[in-house]
Amino acid sequence: MRNQLQNPIIVSKESISNLIFPNTEVLKLKEDITNRMLDLERATTLGNVEHNKIKVIFEDSEGLKQVETTIWATTDKRIILKGGVVIPIIRIHEVKII
Repeated sequence: MRNQLQNPIIVSKESISNLIFPNTEVLKLKEDITNRMLDLERATTLGNVEHNKIKVIFEDSEGLKQVETTIWATTDKRIILKGGVVIPIIRIHEVKII
C-alpha cells in the first residue's frame, strides 16, 4: 500500500470542498482499514489536545491528493477539518502525524 502513495498533489484545506469523491473504498486489506481508523482517532486526539498538524493522503475522482491540517473530529464515515471541510474516510490512504 505505502509504495503507491508517491507524488500526491498537495492541496489546500479550502479547496477540498470542491473535490469529487467516489463512493468506493481505496484500501483493499481489512487490516489496513482497521489501522487507518486507529491512526485517524489518534490524529484527532492530537489535533484537539496538542494542535498537531496531520498529513492526510487521500484520493478524489482525479487521483492522489495530500493536505496538511488539523483533524477536528472523526465520525464513522468522514473526518472533519477546521471550517467544516470533510473528507470521506473510505477515500483516505494514509494519515501521518508531522
